Amino acid sequence: MPILNSIAALSDEMAAWRHDFHEHPELLYEVHRTAGIVADRLREFGCDEVVTGIGRTGVVGVIRGRKSASGKTIGLRADMDALPIEETSGVPYTSKTPGLMHACGHDGHTAMLLGAAKYLAETRNFDGTAVVIFQPAEEGGAGGKAMVDDGLMTRWGIQEVYGMHNMPGIPEGHFEISPGAMLASADAIHIKVTGKGGHGGAGPHRAVDSILIASQIVNALQSIVARNVDPLKSAVISICSIHGGTTFNVIPETVEMLGTVRTLDPDIRDLVEKRIIEVTEATARAYGGSAEAIYERKYPVTMNHAAQAAFAADVARDVAGNERVNDRATPLMGGEDLAFMLEARPGAFVFIGMGPGNECHHPAYRFNDNILSAGASYWVKLVEKSMPAN
Repeated sequence: MPILNSIAALSDEMAAWRHDFHEHPELLYEVHRTAGIVADRLREFGCDEVVTGIGRTGVVGVIRGRKSASGKTIGLRADMDALPIEETSGVPYTSKTPGLMHACGHDGHTAMLLGAAKYLAETRNFDGTAVVIFQPAEEGGAGGKAMVDDGLMTRWGIQEVYGMHNMPGIPEGHFEISPGAMLASADAIHIKVTGKGGHGGAGPHRAVDSILIASQIVNALQSIVARNVDPLKSAVISICSIHGGTTFNVIPETVEMLGTVRTLDPDIRDLVEKRIIEVTEATARAYGGSAEAIYERKYPVTMNHAAQAAFAADVARDVAGNERVNDRATPLMGGEDLAFMLEARPGAFVFIGMGPGNECHHPAYRFNDNILSAGASYWVKLVEKSMPAN
């Protein structure tokens, strides 16, 4: 089954919605304008129920099929928030808010799910209930967790949940998915090194050099991946920020570091957390200072459930054709907070190809409007195939 004709007819409307969202980006939970427009559209489409304020600023729309004998309810999720990036894409509908832009395509995700919701509310050619989920704060704010904690799954009896994300570099309109780990856990590390301040030129021997200790910690942390993690597993430890001192000739008392950790296996995640704390503290002691490492668990591994991943791949084949679906995709080390929903219910997360272009989170990133119809068709077919009316 190719892209649905009636969905293709919505492509200009979906593009207009997306361009409007793109011009007015909003961060994290402050997606009030976007959420308001989404809720208004869902009401206009005739959704049976539209609820705002789930997970602070999330929106949920309920669409019941022509039949309800199956008793099945599935959730379809799109994210709404933008990023604190100054846009350089040059598109005519560029961001009107300085320092903010939709650099990850959440405006496109929202538009595609709105298009699918409009079609499903008009046709209702399924046996069961579709719940469309518009989520805030995917970009580091754990909005998915906030919606789950606010009763998303239990309030509407959601039995399965699905997500989709655009991906530059995958050919336009192609789909990629895999059972098991699809994206990595995304955690943060906060390290404070304490030494003894002193004169960097005249008396370094009387100081305990916190800068030196911090440098040694950066190097030592890489030994965890090299020598503690199974070489057939994956882990990334990156120190991305180091702050200490204010002038050229004074050794500072303290240095603070921030970093990120990515893993694809919950057991490796536990191991890395333990070793980061041990290595940090021991390295500081070896140089006469001390260090405190705080490991902050942010997003868990985005883990596709096998049966739902296989089903999602079949749906993608219906839309794009067998040769345009890779159902054994290589996991990526990016993070995604659909992971919280996939911990609560079985489901799957799929990538839809954007074609060539700048990667997500790039100031010149451009969403490809050509994929709007394919993405909306995927959502529609997911509902109709999961809960056939005949």
